[in-house]
Amino acid sequence: MDLDIKGLRVLVTAGAGGIGLEIARAFVREGALVHVCDIDAAAVSGLRTSDPELSASVCDVADRSSVAALFEAALARLGGLDVLVNNAGIAGPTGRVEEINPEDWDRCLEVCLTSQFNCARQAIPHLRRSTNGSIVNISSAAGKHGFAMRSPYAAAKWGVIGFTKSLAIELGSDGIRVNAVLPGLVAGDRQRRVLEAKAQQKGISFKEMEETAFSFTSIKEYVTPQQIADQIVFIASPRGRTISGQAIAVDGDTRMLG
Repeated sequence: MDLDIKGLRVLVTAGAGGIGLEIARAFVREGALVHVCDIDAAAVSGLRTSDPELSASVCDVADRSSVAALFEAALARLGGLDVLVNNAGIAGPTGRVEEINPEDWDRCLEVCLTSQFNCARQAIPHLRRSTNGSIVNISSAAGKHGFAMRSPYAAAKWGVIGFTKSLAIELGSDGIRVNAVLPGLVAGDRQRRVLEAKAQQKGISFKEMEETAFSFTSIKEYVTPQQIADQIVFIASPRGRTISGQAIAVDGDTRMLG
């Protein structure tokens, strides 16, 4: 299927590794121009060798001055903006609410939720000049299910959906669509660390925790970063021009989180 996105100008946050890098590469394969940012300076530097077609900046998306500098660099490289993918996020602390360090709570919400506001407010004036303006915010299955001992992360990801739906209404008259993508159990080191932390909290083995997690899904396998990337590229393409205000799950039909 030709998605008709050759030359599309795309910014992906936290794009030097993991899901973000898969998203960036998926856009590049379809002919888009892509700029990524990441807080990991070494990972950004490594892209010059591994993915020379990407341009990149170091940025802490929770810091507004850093985001302003990011957009200056990205717009200089891309010559405008058609798509913003708000991918940056952290796992946050695992523990009961009364045990959580307030600074850890604050940082989780800053990176997982407030960063999306920081980037969107910079992007919107430029997206208004696009003929295919789109924002894709990464939420999570935790954005529609309660997640015991992961309250900062779940609160932030529920907030992403509220932000997405509100922004979709605000920007619809400008021809800008806004959607959230909700990954489930994603293959990779980050998911393993989350399950390991939950297993430790519950006093069970990793295997038992993994089996518990999959007991709440219809499809008993991890979601791959590529599957998430494919979904995002489609809804950001002209093929997805009437998809907006949606919370789209890519989660193997997750019914709850244990």
